[in-house]
This record gives sequence, structure tokens and C-alpha cells, in this order.
Amino acid sequence: MKAKILPLVVALAFSGCQPRQAEMPIGAGNEWPVYLGDKASSQYSTLNQITPENVSQLEVAWEFHSGDASPIGSTQIQCNPIMVGGVLYGTTPGVKAFALDAATGKQIWAFNPFFDEDSLSPLGTNRGVVYWKKGEEERILFSANEWLYSLDVKTGQPDLQFGRAGRVNMKNGLGRDGKDLFVISNTPGIVFEDNLIMGTRVSESTGAAPGFIRAYHIPSGELRWVFHTIPQPGEEGYDTWPEGAWAYTGGANAWAGMALDEKRGVVYVPTGSAAFDFYGGDRHGKNLFANCILAIDAKTGLKKWHYQTVHHDMWDRDLPAPPNLVTVTIAGKRHDAVAQVTKSGLIFVLDRDTGEPLFPVDEIAVKPSDLTGEAAWPTQPVPRKPAPFARQVFTEDLITQRTPEAHAYVKQKWATTRTGERFIPPSKEGTIIFPGFDGGAEWGGAAFDPETGLLYVNANEMPWILTMVENQASSTASAGRQLYTTYCAACHGTDRQGDPAGVFPKLFGLNAKFTPSSLVTFIGQGKGVMPAFAGQINEESRRALATYLLDLDKTESPEALPEGVKLPPFSHTGYNRFLDQDGYPAITPPWGTLTAIDLGAGEIRWQVPLGNIEEVSGPNGTPTGTENYGGGVVTAGGLVFIAASKDGYFRAFDKQSGKELWKYKLPAGGYATPAVYAVNGRQYVVIACGGGKMGTPSGDAYIAFALPGKTK
Repeated sequence: MKAKILPLVVALAFSGCQPRQAEMPIGAGNEWPVYLGDKASSQYSTLNQITPENVSQLEVAWEFHSGDASPIGSTQIQCNPIMVGGVLYGTTPGVKAFALDAATGKQIWAFNPFFDEDSLSPLGTNRGVVYWKKGEEERILFSANEWLYSLDVKTGQPDLQFGRAGRVNMKNGLGRDGKDLFVISNTPGIVFEDNLIMGTRVSESTGAAPGFIRAYHIPSGELRWVFHTIPQPGEEGYDTWPEGAWAYTGGANAWAGMALDEKRGVVYVPTGSAAFDFYGGDRHGKNLFANCILAIDAKTGLKKWHYQTVHHDMWDRDLPAPPNLVTVTIAGKRHDAVAQVTKSGLIFVLDRDTGEPLFPVDEIAVKPSDLTGEAAWPTQPVPRKPAPFARQVFTEDLITQRTPEAHAYVKQKWATTRTGERFIPPSKEGTIIFPGFDGGAEWGGAAFDPETGLLYVNANEMPWILTMVENQASSTASAGRQLYTTYCAACHGTDRQGDPAGVFPKLFGLNAKFTPSSLVTFIGQGKGVMPAFAGQINEESRRALATYLLDLDKTESPEALPEGVKLPPFSHTGYNRFLDQDGYPAITPPWGTLTAIDLGAGEIRWQVPLGNIEEVSGPNGTPTGTENYGGGVVTAGGLVFIAASKDGYFRAFDKQSGKELWKYKLPAGGYATPAVYAVNGRQYVVIACGGGKMGTPSGDAYIAFALPGKTK
């Protein structure tokens, strides 16, 4: 496929594979200048002051509290901060940008993009910021809602030469009317020369925006190039969709971040699934370039190669993290490679120049779908190596043994759902998704150690149940009820009781907070993790939905849908973890793991539980592992630092053996990836403590750890 090149850039012809380049340097040193450490997305630090021998002496060097966490547990901090020139840059639970003295935690400046608090609030969270310098000019770039901001490094004030008054609207340039579509960016882009290459988060339901990849000129904010992840007529991959699908289909977006090989001038971008996530009756085909690793010329936006990890995705198998750019030795030969972790617990290791797998990949036969109108792709790719880092199928022998009652409860439910192999299509009976919707691997990514060739990845081992519901115009339900079932029940439950994990709230008593008109506006604009629905539900439908949610029609009398409204063929009953009757995972532990994988051999070196639920830990306190969000970093000093776990601890593991050497109880869950740097000869490890996931309390802290009084 070709990228759309805007007039500011002259298109370069596709030149085939590049000659093999010298290995690029891996890792961050005294600074942590890029999201996840370096542009290779290595999550590796060359610092070695903190070691297995002295890590137990770590103490809190400083704490920073932003003061804008939610008191009801609805905010998070997922930010991996950067450090440049002795200054730490990051974002708060309220998605405000800040600069701190990296040695003391003292605030230098803060920038609030939500200057009109009555009408604006953050949609979701933010995972980090971008630093750029050219000559005397230095900028911090970050995103909040649909806006991309450029700030002066020293003052935090917007650069008025960038876009309009210091910001650019990322809804522009999508090739369709984007003003009512849900388009934001949670994850920072990556800099190549004077361009910032960005992906976006979009809705995952019918009517979503397309997930184009775009490059912005940093001094001006002008758009330099656009890559169509859903091909348009005449572009490569167009025939993997129905005719004209580009005009109505969305998703295939690069929400998780990306990696850059500056010597090659190539950016490596993982993409997500096409919308609607769980039903593709309107998008038959392989659906390129959804669920792909893309190698794109960073200067022109022209594709060099692609590799698709799921064909015609029906399981929400987005590629969840930036790929790691690695150099590995396989059968005595060194290869520059791309290693991509997945929600499925698989790793694809591809040649960096050609995209060819460095280990064999089998296209395994999978079951067809029995949902009306669906056409599952008959095969799916599964690499023979590296070995999976998460269990692959929820079989009967894995049913929880926590108590006889829990075993019986889960077994009965397990027996009535579809399970037993990989890639079973969604169904009305219920299909077990394992690893679940949040992995396997998630957005925290993997850490690669160039000294040892080991890749360290944390994983969830949580089964979820996906149950599809056929949408039909009902003669017995109000229009609002029908619309709720289609657009809201997936998150808030068919009975409005919310998510058992506390992510999505109950929807009762809303008339204490909203008037009918304000709720119509709220549904259209969205807030927090809730997307905007203005582009998917017209105003008359939003009024009908508000009437239902505010219980204004007590009779809930039968009512036709608003004129012109057509429900999609299927919706689903929600993102439901498979839990026992007491709320514990339905599967035997470990429920979360940390794994070291020898990428050259394709084998697991070690695997240990990550986190612990003390009241159900095994004999002699064997850790259960927990669900976990955020990633780890590995250091030349011999350690893997990771928080992530539901129990709220920050831990250090011996990178050679996996032995836990140190832990510290954080004030709120550390659902983010740490940063490692040094100032004046003292090594620091910083973690954001934002909580808010898995029903845990929200926090507002960044905490820095260091050895006592260690200075050069």
C-alpha cells in the first residue's frame, strides 16, 4: 500500500529491502530521554549502581503528589516519565503535564490542558510525553483528548508557532468528518528528525474512526504524511476488505506506541483490531493492516513490509505494546530483529529488514463462526518459537482448586461455555477467551537485555467469557433500552450493575447528577474511559438513551427506534472476567507471571509468579500471582524492576534467576512502567503510583528510590 504524502514531503519510491546495517545501540544511560527508555523500546538501563547485593538498601529519595487523583478510584497514572538534563517530565491522573527536578522531586512547572473545567475533562489516561530538541529549541509534546500539544521545555507554556495556539486537533486529516468521532491518544509518539509520528486510540464498536498513522512537523504542527491502516481504493490491501469498507469501517489503530530504528530510518508500528472488535460480518477478509506489525519509512510514510499476527480479528487481539528492536543469535547467526509480544502470550520474532519470521510460524486451522453473517478466517498464525509465556487453553485440569465449592461452581459454568482450543469464535453460548482481553502481554511491554539476549515480560493469566447477543428491533422494550443493550451493556452490564472489578460503574441514580440535556451532552462527548458516542448515536437516539438511564419512563413502554437508526447485528454482554462465586479467578494460579525468555533459543529461562493475594496463597506462602498492568525495566546492574501487580508492591528481581530480592508497598498501585536514570552520580528508579485499576484506590504520587546518600 502507499501512504498519502502531503505536499511538504516529496514521495520516495519503494526501494525494497535495505542492506543490513550495523547494530543500533540499545538502552538508556544517565538519562531516560524517551518513553520506555530508548527508541528501540528496550526498557533497558545501562546503569549498574543498584545491584542484587545492595538492592535491599533502597530507600525513598523523594515523593511528588499532584493532588488531582479521584477520591472514588476513577483515575489512574499509566505514565512512564522521561528524564532529560536533570528534569523529569510526566503527566498526572488529571492528564496535566509537569516538570520536576529529577534529584528532589520539586515541581518546576505544570500545564493544565483542561482550562475550562466545566466543559472539558480527560478522556482516559496518558502514558508519557516526548522530548525534542533542535539547536536552541526544546519542546515537550504530549496529548490530551484529541489534542496534541507542544510546550516550551523551560516554562511549560504552549509554543504558539505549533498548530493553532500551541496545539493540533488529531481528529483532522482522517479522510471523513471526524468532529463527532472518538479520537484521542494515550501513548506518546516517537520523533524522527523534525517529525513526530503518532498513533491514536479510537472506539472499538461500530462507527469507529479509522486508525491512521500520521507524522507531524514539530516546529509547525503541519501534517507531513498519513498511512492508511484501512486501505483506500488503489492501495495495497484494499482487496482484504469488502468493497468500499474504508468509508465506514474503523479501528486498525496504533494505540500502543512504536519503536524506531534511526539508522535505517524505519518506524515499527503495531496495530489493533478492526471495529467492531467481536463481529466482522461487515468486514469479511483478512483486514489488512489491522493486527499487523508495520515497517514504515519514517521520512515518507511508505510501507516497507507488514506481518499480520491475527487474520480477521474477532477476539480483540490488538498488538498491545511497542515491539522491541533486538539483536539475537539464532543457530550461530546474528540477526537484527523485531520482537513483538501479544495478548495471546505469543512472541513473533521477525527480521528487521524483511519482516520474515526467524522461527517457523504455523497457520493452524481454526473453527468457523456460527454467528449469522460472520466469516471467520480459516487459519491463524502461531509461532513454534519462542515458547508461549502464558497458558494457552483453559482445560478442565486448570479449573480452580481453591475450595471444593469454588471448583464445582466454576466447573458447571466452564462446561456450558466454548473452550478447549485456540481461536474459538465468539458465540451466543459464551466463549472463553484465554489469555483474556488484557493478555497475556499488555501495554506495559517487554524489557530486553542486550547483555544476555533475554526478554522479560509480565503477563496476566485470567480467563474471560465473551457472550454475543443478537440485536433485533424489539416490540417489548423502549428505544432507550434497546440502545442501552447495544451500546452500553458491554461495559455496564445488561442489568446496569456495572463491572464486578469496579472499572465501569453502576448506572443508577444518575438523576442526582444529570439533567436530561446534560446527560445527552455527556453521552455524546464521553469522559474518562468512556468514549464519545456523538459519531455513532444521533441526538434523538441519545435523548432516548438518556430517558432510559434517568428512569424517566417508568413504564418502559414498547417504542420504535428513532427513524433511520439501524442496530448492528450483534453486541455482547460485557468484558466479563471468569471468576468463582467469591470473586477469585476461575483458574488455578499463577494469575500473573514474570517470565525471562531466551530469544535466541526461543525458550523460557525462568518464570515466577508476579504479585500475591495473601489470603489464598499456596503452601508455605507460595505466591498466587495477580493481574498486572504496566511493565518492567531491566538494568545492567542485574535487576528487573516492576510494580504492576494488584497487591500494590514495587519489586526487584534477580534478572538471572528470577528470585525476588526486594519489595516496597506503594501508596497506590503502580500500574505503569518505571524509569531509571542518574543525577550527580546517584541512580534513581521512579514509579508512578496511580492505582484505579482492578477496583483499587486511585493515587497521585510519583516515588523515586535510591541507595542511601549515594553520590559520586
